[in-house]
Amino acid sequence: MSEQTPPELARLRGSIDNIDAALVHLLAERFKATQQVGVLKARIGLPASDPGREARQVDRLRRLAQEADLDPVFAEKFLAFIVAEVIRHHEAIAQDHAQGD
Repeated sequence: MSEQTPPELARLRGSIDNIDAALVHLLAERFKATQQVGVLKARIGLPASDPGREARQVDRLRRLAQEADLDPVFAEKFLAFIVAEVIRHHEAIAQDHAQGD
């Protein structure tokens, strides 16, 4: 027996789907920018990771999360996941650059 979805639930789910799509597109744009950063870092010999920058970003994101009424711990975990992936990409770019690719 199928259950009819209430209109308000359908509307809210539609909003969530739109937000998810926006998040994916924003993440794609962010990773395009960080890829360019990785290429530049490799070209000028900077390390893949910048702990000072990362700490400033965590502080900034925690403040933004608090202002947006989002759990700052969640925001920090989310950023840590993204930064770890960015560093992995930067390390791969640096390795490719060192090999002359």
